[in-house]
Amino acid sequence: MLKLKKAVNLESLRQPLKAAIATAAAIGADAIEINGRTQLRPAEMSRTAVRHFQKTLADFNLKVASVHFPTRRGYSVTESLEQRIDATKAAMTMAYELGCNVVVNQIGRVPEVDTDDWNTMTQALSDIGNHSHRCGAKLAAQTGIDDGEKLKGLIDHLPIGSLSVDFDPAGFMFHNHNVSDAIKVLAEHVAHVRTRDAVEDLSQGKRIEVQLGRGSVDWAQLLGVLEEKNYAGYLTVQRDAESESVKQCAESLEYLTQLFS
Repeated sequence: MLKLKKAVNLESLRQPLKAAIATAAAIGADAIEINGRTQLRPAEMSRTAVRHFQKTLADFNLKVASVHFPTRRGYSVTESLEQRIDATKAAMTMAYELGCNVVVNQIGRVPEVDTDDWNTMTQALSDIGNHSHRCGAKLAAQTGIDDGEKLKGLIDHLPIGSLSVDFDPAGFMFHNHNVSDAIKVLAEHVAHVRTRDAVEDLSQGKRIEVQLGRGSVDWAQLLGVLEEKNYAGYLTVQRDAESESVKQCAESLEYLTQLFS
């Protein structure tokens, strides 16, 4: 049976780090997603700093669900690629030291097979995958730009365990991909779920993010597929709202609780 493990993206709370941690606990989260560039930086996380942060989380009975480590470019871009790979590895090592096994990043659009960009990306992700096996944390690709089939093709081409998936239903909708088809194809590779919802706004002619449960995502179907694959990761709330961010995150966490009741 699928177990509810609720997390919140700290940046969505729009508060300083320490205040956001306290708020996450207060609104019912079991864990947090932190930004590995703006909130905690691998280069600054000495053993003492790691222990201090772990103590802070323990005081609030929280864990780290995932580390978001955004890079300016994807892994098919050769410019500064080695630095990007090394930085990603450092984030993965930090994540593991914090008791987390998922680092999330946008890998870039999946190139056409057998092109130079394809070879660059697959070599980079294979290298990162090798580090994953050594350090205990894995890279999860943020979804949305490509459809499920194309991302699955990339994963299947890589050495086993090199790349996982951060499944974001709203991300797929923003790029006009079918969420139900995507989860069926990618479910076995999902390491983290980003619980965002979206709906088509006819007046604007595009999909827009809305409060969790008020959009077009079929959460019962999505969670059912994950249950079939024995998904054991977190469901992380993220809201990009400019106002009432804490309230909206709290309501999203409550919605997840109701889904499992």
